[in-house]
Amino acid sequence: MSETPSNTLQYRFDGPEEAPVLILGPSLGTTWHMWDRQVPELTQQWRVFRFDLPGHGGAPAHPAGSVTELTARLLATLDALGVQRFGYAGCALGGAVGVELALRHPERLASLALIAASPRFGTADEFRQRGVIVRTNGLDPIARTSPDRWFTSGYAAAQPAITDWAVQMVRTTDPGCYIAACEALASFDVRAELGRVGVPTLVLVGSEDQVTGPAEARTLVAGIPDARLAVVPGASHLVPVEQPAAVTDLLVRHFSTAWQPAFGSSTGQLAVVAPTPRPVPVAPPQAPQTAPIAEIAPIAAPPRPTAGADPYETGLKIRREVLGDAHVDRELARADEFSGDYQELLTRSTWGGVWDRPGLDRRTRSCVALAALVAGGHAEELAAHTRAALRTGLTPDEIKEVLLQTAVYCGMPAAGTAFRVAQQVIQEETTPHGVIPT
Repeated sequence: MSETPSNTLQYRFDGPEEAPVLILGPSLGTTWHMWDRQVPELTQQWRVFRFDLPGHGGAPAHPAGSVTELTARLLATLDALGVQRFGYAGCALGGAVGVELALRHPERLASLALIAASPRFGTADEFRQRGVIVRTNGLDPIARTSPDRWFTSGYAAAQPAITDWAVQMVRTTDPGCYIAACEALASFDVRAELGRVGVPTLVLVGSEDQVTGPAEARTLVAGIPDARLAVVPGASHLVPVEQPAAVTDLLVRHFSTAWQPAFGSSTGQLAVVAPTPRPVPVAPPQAPQTAPIAEIAPIAAPPRPTAGADPYETGLKIRREVLGDAHVDRELARADEFSGDYQELLTRSTWGGVWDRPGLDRRTRSCVALAALVAGGHAEELAAHTRAALRTGLTPDEIKEVLLQTAVYCGMPAAGTAFRVAQQVIQEETTPHGVIPT
């Protein structure tokens, strides 16, 4: 392990240099140590490559806001090491990277195992709400609840050292990178593309997983042409930790029997094997320094669509990202023959026109929107835009400063009403309620 550039990932190798490479991808909030119990047996046949997500396990805090970006960093790391073809097993967010590899880079992938994975992880609102909680309260609320979500109650009670390890692992993650990873999961949805996964796939899930359980696993198996399902009894979300022997056995059997060879695109013959990667000395990870909440950079606004994109579709996407699916669904459901044209105009012009312009980022636009609503006396819209401001990256303290500014320029009564509305919204949005790490 050495200095990690921003376009690559922190990694380590275990096992013989001449063996085929098998990659193990971690879950959100974990480090490569979640695979420690699998490594001794896997390295008898494979050169095991493990990596840390940005800001996890002491890795440099270079946030990655999409699964596509995480996958690109993984491939850049492998390219630098001369690893061209490999097997891949990933848990939860690590599983999403595995699906992305199978869909976008199938020539690199020999075999795939998806653990505690899903073609869509919950809803975008759930993950963006989690970002609001982390930005406001830090990672401690999520860290304290992680054992309840990752392990069965019996295992958590019988293994206090492991539950403490889980809490500390989440607590020492960089908050900005965690928020960006939540955004990556919020935008991940490959339900319509599963039929294009063309590598042998094992879908593995704990029978007691309440996060991405057997139902999500069956959705993957139903959609992926060459997939089989393995349900591990007595295990919850972090099944490689809770049932290490069962998971190890399943991985060994899958990758031993379902390793698809590489073929040359023009000759149809087996492709030339890539050079063996150089040995990499592994240093113990250093404890990361958690960034203060106020210093967390907001998630960058997505690039503006190219010319010719339908402003309504663009506007609907931005409107949902800023205001949330639940709010937009309610507004659209209320529309009828009389008000439908207004909803279309609002979506097309406000969200697909003004909010899509590149001149201001979404944080700044949220500040302007809050001030304008106070100035116009539109308290009925202020609650939705206070929620939107939290989603676009404003902290409660920054919202307070905006409203204090309106007290000077819009008048005390207007600002007083705004403070009452915003106070209630902030209390609702920043109070953790059963947050589920993934």
